[in-house]
Amino acid sequence: MKSNPTILIAGTADTKADEIIYMKDCLSGQGAGVLVMDVGVLGDPSFDVDISKHDVAAAVGMDNAQISGLGDENDAMIKTAEGATIITLTLLQERKIDGVIILGGTMGTDLALEVTCALPLGVPKVVVSTVSFSPLLPPERIAPDLMMILWAGGLYGLNSICKSSLSQACGAVLGAARAVEAPVGDRPVVAISSLGKSSLKYMVTLKPELEKRGFEVAIFHATGMGGRAMEFLIRQKKIVAVLDFALVEVSNQLMGSPVNAGADRMEAAGAAGIPCMAAPGGVDLIDAQASQDIPEHLQDRDFHQHNRLITCAMMTTEERRQSAQQITRKLAHNAAAGSDVTLIVPRGGVDEWDREGGDLNDAEGLGALCAELVDSNDPAVHLIETDAHINDPAFAKIALGVFDRWIEDGLLPATKT
Repeated sequence: MKSNPTILIAGTADTKADEIIYMKDCLSGQGAGVLVMDVGVLGDPSFDVDISKHDVAAAVGMDNAQISGLGDENDAMIKTAEGATIITLTLLQERKIDGVIILGGTMGTDLALEVTCALPLGVPKVVVSTVSFSPLLPPERIAPDLMMILWAGGLYGLNSICKSSLSQACGAVLGAARAVEAPVGDRPVVAISSLGKSSLKYMVTLKPELEKRGFEVAIFHATGMGGRAMEFLIRQKKIVAVLDFALVEVSNQLMGSPVNAGADRMEAAGAAGIPCMAAPGGVDLIDAQASQDIPEHLQDRDFHQHNRLITCAMMTTEERRQSAQQITRKLAHNAAAGSDVTLIVPRGGVDEWDREGGDLNDAEGLGALCAELVDSNDPAVHLIETDAHINDPAFAKIALGVFDRWIEDGLLPATKT
């Protein structure tokens, strides 16, 4: 724990001078060191900054006149974001900062997402934005441990409403910098995707067994942001293997559901060259937002009302076939990239609700899903078929057998057990 951390504030110092000065005072008043980086392009600040817009431009081999001369505000902000990212990472590597807070409207938020996505997990990062939590923000651009607060009433100038947001944001980043327990990396991390225990249960068996083998286990909730975070950390080389047994985010994306993790879900393992296992957990339902009208193409189906956030529509048999083909395409992509890839097909069922006698049991649809997974599987992907349900102990036993083969084949780092 660091009692007097240094926080980097980034913002357009020409248009947000009052706000930045206010935040600097909030942080320094609580004992923090503060550095201010100006990420503006056109105007000049009315106060002294620690890192100027000229420094930011120089970080990408340009000067400010060249950036402003690009003639397009989006191109200028992209270059500024690149420079800001380089400088922030350099400050972090030199241990000159302990946390980052960035404020802005849509332009500043675009830059903020770029900078924070480049920072390692465990570095406190807070974004104060006029579009926080907006659907304008793609899941793939949100860092796994990013904190955001809506900059309510703060588009132009200070007032009591926006001061409330700004001061809370300062407290959040400072408190996080003082209290954070960053990943220590003493054990290699295995990622498992899943839904909650009412639907998928294999992690209850797998987690302690993998820990006995000397690995740390992180379970990611496959409801869009969870899968996105997992992919992000795989690409950052924080994960050594993935047991991707909840692929509903993949089928959701294919079926147009907003509860997805982006079009590149399931592709990070190949890019990182790590071994991966897959199984079609949850690939019998399409998630919809319970707070909105049900899309027309999902009406007149059986539904599972999970809670007041998510309601789930039964997939048709054809949709399950299409989802199976999408899954096997992605697995083939990972195998072609050099990953050791295994597909487990549990013919007994893919979530707790589809068991025989269950509310969402559909033997024909399940059979079509499993058959298509087998028929469309690439020969480069190891295929294991089982009569077990995905929640049965037999499924977990198969998964552990594959994992132990990875260890024997030297595909995973040595551990202390």
